[in-house]
Amino acid sequence: MKAARLMLRGAGSLSSAVPREVEHFSRYSPSPLSIKQLLDFGTENACERTSFAFLRQELPVRLANILKEIDILPDRLVNTSSVQLVKSWYIQSLMDLVEFHDKNPEDQKALSDFIDALITVRNRNHNVVPTMAQGIIEYKDACPVDLVTNQNLQYFLDRFYMNRISTRMLMNQHILIFSDRKTGNPSHIGSIDPNCDVVAVIEDAFESSRLLCDQYYLTSPEMKLTQVNGKVPGQPIHIVYVPSHLHHMLFELFKNAMRATVEHQENWPSLSPIEVTVVLGKEDLTIKISDRGGGVPLRITDRLFSYTYTTAPTPVMDNSRNAPLAGFGYGLPISRLYAKYFQGDLNLYSLSGYGTDAIIYLKALSTESIEKLPVFNKSAFKHYQTSPEAGDWCVPSKEPKDLSKEKVAM
Repeated sequence: MKAARLMLRGAGSLSSAVPREVEHFSRYSPSPLSIKQLLDFGTENACERTSFAFLRQELPVRLANILKEIDILPDRLVNTSSVQLVKSWYIQSLMDLVEFHDKNPEDQKALSDFIDALITVRNRNHNVVPTMAQGIIEYKDACPVDLVTNQNLQYFLDRFYMNRISTRMLMNQHILIFSDRKTGNPSHIGSIDPNCDVVAVIEDAFESSRLLCDQYYLTSPEMKLTQVNGKVPGQPIHIVYVPSHLHHMLFELFKNAMRATVEHQENWPSLSPIEVTVVLGKEDLTIKISDRGGGVPLRITDRLFSYTYTTAPTPVMDNSRNAPLAGFGYGLPISRLYAKYFQGDLNLYSLSGYGTDAIIYLKALSTESIEKLPVFNKSAFKHYQTSPEAGDWCVPSKEPKDLSKEKVAM
C-alpha cells in the first residue's frame, strides 16, 4: 500500500491552483463520436454553429478530465518543470475556450474568433508529447520508481495521450471544415477520407520509412504485399478512416521492421523482404507486417509498449529536421493508441531468433469506429489506489533448491 499512497500523495495538493472552471467541467463525462457521425456532420449537416456549440462544451470537458488526473500523480512528478508547463498549457487552453460560452452562435465574428482560438490551442499544445516525456524522465531520474508506480504511470500516459489524440481530432475537424483558409486534401471531410485507399497509405508509409532507413544504413529491404478483399473479392480495399492516423502506425512499424532486418541480416547476401498482408473482412480491416529481423524474447515483448523503453540507443537530438530512426520509446505505445482510438488494436507476436509479426486491427464499419475516451471518475481514481495483491502462482527462486537436503514430512 505504501507505493499506492505515494502515487496518491499529489491528490489535491495543487487543487488551490486549479481554476473553478476545471472543477466544473470535470464533473461531466466526454461524449464519444463515431467516424460515421463525424463524416455525416461534415457532409450532410455541416453547420458551423452546431459544431461551435458542441466544441465549446466538449473540449473543456475533455481537458478538465485529464487535468484532474494529472493532479493525482506523485508530487515530485507534478512539480517537475515539464509537467507544470503542460498543465499550464492545458489550463490556459481550457480558459481560452470557456470565453466562448457566453457568445452567440449566430454571431459570425464569434465563429471566426473560435476558429482562431482552436488554432492557437492546437499550436500551443504542439509539443505536449515530448514535454510530458521529459517530465517522466526527470521524475524517474530523481527517485526510484517501484512496480506499482510504474504501472500507474503507464495507465496515466495511455489515457493522457489518448485524450490528446481526441482533442486534436475534434479541433482539426472544425478547423479544416469551417476555416476560410482551406488546407488539406479536398476529397477529405476534415481529416477523414471517406474512401481511404489502404494500400496507397501502406505504400506511402513504406517509402517514407525506406528513405529514412537508406539514410541511416545505406540499404533497405523490399516489400512484398498481398491484399485480400473478403467483402468484394478482387476489388481494391477502401475504408472510411483518418489516413494520417494509419500512416503514423504504419510508419512506426515499418521503421522497426527495417531496422531489425538490416541489423540482423547485415552479413546475409541480400535482405529478406518485409511481407505485408491486408485483409478486409465484414467487421475488421487487418494489416499484418512480417519481418525476419531476429525477433525479441518473450520477456521483452510486453515492454515494447512501455513508455521510454526502447531497444535502440538513445539518439542525439539536434535542431535539424532529420528524425532519428529509433531511440525514444514512444513510437509503439502511441501507435497502439491511434489504433485503439477508434476501437481497433495493435499487437506484436515475436518469434525470437526469427522475426516479428505486427498486426493492426481497425473497424471496417464507420458506425463501429467510435472514439475510445478516458473519463475521470471513481473507477479511474480507484485504479491509482490499487496495489497488487500477492500472486497466486509460485515464483521460482534464482537458485534451485537442493531437494536432497530438504526434510520431508510424511
